[in-house]
Amino acid sequence: MKKYIFLSGILLSLYGCESNTYESLEEPEVIVGKVTYNANAKAIIDANCIACHASGGTLKPLETYAQVRDAMLNTDLLDRIQRQNGTPGQMPKAGRMSQDKINTILQWNADGLLEN
Repeated sequence: MKKYIFLSGILLSLYGCESNTYESLEEPEVIVGKVTYNANAKAIIDANCIACHASGGTLKPLETYAQVRDAMLNTDLLDRIQRQNGTPGQMPKAGRMSQDKINTILQWNADGLLEN
């Protein structure tokens, strides 16, 4: 009888568990108007790309508006940030950004890659 109570307790505790990341618990960012580099995209790029894409490194830097705009227009950056974790070429390598952040970058592109 004790075994059944113990197993029931374990099953109930497992059933009640949820798996969330901090990003999935964040409120989605609501952007009014057009998305711009300085107001919206720069913080995402800085937080997710600069660790590997800094000046002096082996990868193309993504530190300025001009560098990021060039990468958006002339590389497969948009494709690579949308790939699922574990997919070859997926960026950032540390793990996929939240869909909200990806959507902001996609909207920045759709809005014309505005700086300000």
